Amino acid sequence: MDVTPGLPALSPEELRRYARHLVLPHVGIEGQRRLKAARVLLIGVGGLGSPAALYLAAAGVGTLGLVDQDAVDLSNLQRQVLHGTGAVGTSKLASAEARLWDLNPGVAIERHETHLTAANALAILGAYDVIVDGSDNFPTRYLVNDACGLLGKPDVYGSIHRFDGQVSVFWAERGPCYRCLYRDPPPPELVPSCEEGGVLGVLPGIVGALQAAEAIKLVLGAGTPLVGRLLLVEVLTMRFRELALAKDPECPLCGPRRTIDRLMDYDAFCGVTPPPAEDGTRMELTVFELRDLLAADAGVVLLDVREPWEYEIGHLEESRLVPLGSLPDRLGEFDQDREIIAICHTGRRSLQAAHFLRGAGFRSRSLKGGVEAWAVDVDRSMARY
Repeated sequence: MDVTPGLPALSPEELRRYARHLVLPHVGIEGQRRLKAARVLLIGVGGLGSPAALYLAAAGVGTLGLVDQDAVDLSNLQRQVLHGTGAVGTSKLASAEARLWDLNPGVAIERHETHLTAANALAILGAYDVIVDGSDNFPTRYLVNDACGLLGKPDVYGSIHRFDGQVSVFWAERGPCYRCLYRDPPPPELVPSCEEGGVLGVLPGIVGALQAAEAIKLVLGAGTPLVGRLLLVEVLTMRFRELALAKDPECPLCGPRRTIDRLMDYDAFCGVTPPPAEDGTRMELTVFELRDLLAADAGVVLLDVREPWEYEIGHLEESRLVPLGSLPDRLGEFDQDREIIAICHTGRRSLQAAHFLRGAGFRSRSLKGGVEAWAVDVDRSMARY
């Protein structure tokens, strides 16, 4: 791909640092100068962003933009190798910047400590040559895809789930985009997060490194990028398979009758923003409100919709375990005269349960923040995961 004219020179130290690149026929001095001139943006510095950021910085990409607004959590360290134990509780961007500068002080780090939205995506992505999407949710993936399509930027896509991963390059100007592969998002209740479904810690290392390789190839203009191809990674069998992708002639972003000319509300598009309660009442209550209800012996039913292994780690006293997938078959166990407070790990599954229960005629609310918030704000003796 094209880079800014007038490539920067390499210093004597950089000639030594990148010596193993300089002997490669597809890199050499000019290629390394292209890397130094390049601006690459990583969406997320978590599981996928960690290896991608490390290898891009080590390769000598001149400017790395990082988008994230989370803090490092102990549970991240099983797979997010950019961060260390000493960084727990601190900003992921601060942790990433310190590690990347230690790895390669010649790389400029631009921090975007914000949530990527339709309001800011075009301005942020527009300042970079290549976008590496390390996000873990469908609204952001569609947002990044659409923004890249409108800007004419390549989107280096990666995703992981349990033992399987996917990698591709979506570039609407030269091949299919993400919407050509997934025209519509799946129902949110069918998409478990990493915390719900789990992920083998080494898997994002493999997928993130492949994303870094694709980004480097795009900067160099070398090799054959994964445009029009979807690479499938299966760790348990250690098989790599490739699927050919074609442009969808009905694609609203890159098809001949394109209808997307601006960004939209992607949470609403993907259905992750729950609809308001039909009776106008609040769907969630805080841990402090629940604490007061229990102290007043209000007679509420505590329904834990997590999996048995999660329940064993820690749960509220007198809560009943009914995993979310089993709930439709066990409605007969509940009294419609008592309010049901649905509980899960962070409040996502319990909100789905509360909406389902209301649809079945029960009074129900969801515990905002789940047992994680309860353990942080009410009962610090409860084990966290």
